[in-house]
Amino acid sequence: MSDLRSLSGPRLPSSPQLDPPPPLQVGLTGNVASGKSTVARVWTEMGVPVVSADALARDVVAPGTEGLEAVVALLGPEARTPDGGMDREEVRRRVFKDPELRAELEAILHPRIADLRAAWVREREAEGHPVLVSEVPLLFEAGLTDRFHRVVVVHAEAERRLARLRDDRGLDEAEARRIMAAQGDPDEKRRAAHHVLVNDGSREALAAEARTLMERFLAEAQAP
Repeated sequence: MSDLRSLSGPRLPSSPQLDPPPPLQVGLTGNVASGKSTVARVWTEMGVPVVSADALARDVVAPGTEGLEAVVALLGPEARTPDGGMDREEVRRRVFKDPELRAELEAILHPRIADLRAAWVREREAEGHPVLVSEVPLLFEAGLTDRFHRVVVVHAEAERRLARLRDDRGLDEAEARRIMAAQGDPDEKRRAAHHVLVNDGSREALAAEARTLMERFLAEAQAP
């Protein structure tokens, strides 16, 4: 009777279990009303996880949170709505008139938002996604460029953004201009970005450019 063990050859050492590569971290930014939400929606539809700093900011000041209590302590009870939430219009009205007050508010919000984003990233990493996107309107202003492998700026001319704030969001022109002036120079952001999506045409054209760019990111992240 033959020895079946001899037919199987020498036992080879088992291959080590390799961890999946870390995901490509993409920061999506641009000044107010530039078209970031359109790009974020396209990438979400492609199956890429996208987290919004604005959405996290709402979580940070949800009713009953320490973040909301800190905002009320800074701005007074008028910052709270009758149902216990944060009065975003009141807060926006006050802080965009007062740079020092806005800096104090950001000192409350930004660390809490960063903690929530870090937790979101860890959860998505565990799921094995090749690309993760963080939509951060104040990415450059907050000094977050080193958190991302790629920074994408969505750019639109100032008059086009002003019209969107006025016509689509119902802001009066003076308030819209104050909000725009509170953000960094869009041309400097274009120069500092890895990629720029220029939103000077239709929403469909911007969406097509966004899809092409994300296909590049996915190919890069999944390459050997």
